[in-house]
Amino acid sequence: MTIYDVVIVGSGPGGYVCAIRCAQLGLKTALVEKYKTLGGTCLNVGCIPSKTLLDSSEHFYNAKHHFAEHGIELSELKPNLSQMIKRKNTVVSQTCAGIDFLMKKNKIDVYNGIGSFDSPNIVSVKTEKETTKIEGKNIVIATGSKPSTLPGIEIDKKRIITSTEALSLNEIPKHLVVIGGGVIGLELGSVYMRLGAKVSVVEYADSLIPAMDKALGKELQRVLKKQGMEFIMQCKVKEVKNTGKEVVLKAEDKNGKEIQLLGDYCLVCVGRKPFTEGLQLEKAGVKITEKGIIETNEHLQTNVATIYAIGDVVKGPMLAHKAEEEGVFVAETIAGQKPHIHYHLIPGVVYTWPEVSAVGYSEEQLKEKNISYNVGNFPFRALGRARASMDIDGFAKILSDSTTDEVLGVHIIGPRAADLIMEAVVAMEYKASAEDIARMCHPHPTFTEALKEAALDATSKRALHM
Repeated sequence: MTIYDVVIVGSGPGGYVCAIRCAQLGLKTALVEKYKTLGGTCLNVGCIPSKTLLDSSEHFYNAKHHFAEHGIELSELKPNLSQMIKRKNTVVSQTCAGIDFLMKKNKIDVYNGIGSFDSPNIVSVKTEKETTKIEGKNIVIATGSKPSTLPGIEIDKKRIITSTEALSLNEIPKHLVVIGGGVIGLELGSVYMRLGAKVSVVEYADSLIPAMDKALGKELQRVLKKQGMEFIMQCKVKEVKNTGKEVVLKAEDKNGKEIQLLGDYCLVCVGRKPFTEGLQLEKAGVKITEKGIIETNEHLQTNVATIYAIGDVVKGPMLAHKAEEEGVFVAETIAGQKPHIHYHLIPGVVYTWPEVSAVGYSEEQLKEKNISYNVGNFPFRALGRARASMDIDGFAKILSDSTTDEVLGVHIIGPRAADLIMEAVVAMEYKASAEDIARMCHPHPTFTEALKEAALDATSKRALHM
């Protein structure tokens, strides 16, 4: 039996990054993955393929709706979904191949098969042909998550689908009904809406992206509605049935009135849940909560000192970059270092267009904590760069402490918000004030000027272009 310093179960962003950092620190490392390709949900059926389709559909949407205004004339424009799926598959294959290369480069042993515990330090890796046992002085659980569903809904993967199936449809839906107005539902709904599908989003809460600042959800709903997306808010889904060539969704609105929707596909996006099935955690003595979350301490150790857990199987947002940070954190902890993660400064992003991003406290959270704050807002339509590119929807919002002026939260909906948010993360990591951002010279014309202007607005309402 081969003995390793660290055995990592799961090769998603948390797992493979943890493996690389362990190897860099001189630890003999093994990575266990049940699928043939590395990369987990993110690379195979999550972040990478969805962003690939989002980019393809965005190009088509712009060609159809905006190119003429730019002086670019096209005729007989039509989407080729099979080519889009083919390109998506190529991007996924190339990205996963990159992870294979990194494993070889860092001399990490990869075991393909279903990993499970035999004991706190022994992992069995089972394939169709054989079972291999390996020993880890330390073991890291990084098995990620899987889509959740609701009572009364059976995912048949044909007409009633999850995000995984939505990434590989062989036709553009005529009417796609999306259950859930969160990140995944809005992103994939955007893909097919841009390609010509009617998209109806059914959301239980009173706001889209309910975990984020409500102003973002309100503006995103306004913009997506303008693009053609339909919203049924504060509605509880009771039942979804596949009748053959269509799906029938029955729901109840906030007043108890029954609503019925007919579509040819129903995409269920009601969150994800930790995936620990088959790990046989009981043999290792690892505790989990009623919701299936693995319990960990501040060092991401489970109740078994030599077993750690990271990513979607532990508490916190289910984000690839959060898992990566935890992977590095655990590797450095095992190596005897003193790493840290500032969870409050992990940004969230929605890759619709316009994009949405946020870091720190929302207005609702500051009110709940009774923290006095200033608000600075600036609309993208006031920027020359935004007008030049015809990306005028959205705004940047900065929340700062009314006494110290320290930046407490930044919320952006607009072009390239996913990239712009990092200015806020860096500023907040160093406890910058709104005045600090306001006094930094931002290049012109750029989208980043929205942050400078929002910072100016947060400090004595002195935005220059509003």
